[in-house]
Amino acid sequence: MFAVIKTGGKQYRVAANDVLKIEKVAGEVGDVVEIGQVLAHGEGDDVVLGAPVVEGAIVTAEVVAQGRAATVIAFKKRRRQNSKRRRGHRQYETTVRIDEILLAGAKPSKKAAAKKETVKEEAAEAAPAAAEKPAKAEKPAKKAAPKAEASEQAEKPAKKAAPKKAAPKAESE
Repeated sequence: MFAVIKTGGKQYRVAANDVLKIEKVAGEVGDVVEIGQVLAHGEGDDVVLGAPVVEGAIVTAEVVAQGRAATVIAFKKRRRQNSKRRRGHRQYETTVRIDEILLAGAKPSKKAAAKKETVKEEAAEAAPAAAEKPAKAEKPAKKAAPKAEASEQAEKPAKKAAPKKAAPKAESE
């Protein structure tokens, strides 16, 4: 079975276990993302086309890697003007492995990344209450040491600089 999906402004023909590079998608390595814009799906000669998308069809994919594409160089030169410009650009991309092509509102066998984020947010809200108390005690101790070092460093150059500035003023008067 295959499906034609749209993501990042591009269309891809995918099947189960295909690995492809697409425009950046939010998620970490190992997360499952759902791609809801399925333009067509089918098997062999039996193809169903959407208008513009197939209702209830979803493609689930696992994030394999997050990275950047190769550098694309944009070079402009204006002849006889002694003018040229060279710029490079690296696009962010996500490598995904297609897990399933689901039709007619079927549920995925793995949970999507959006559900994992809500669990992480709930855990983060419960944890800060316990984590804030020790953090407040540590911060003043860390700040006190750099201030002492900074004041020592500030005094040394100030003592050396003051006589040099005072001497020229005394001579001019």
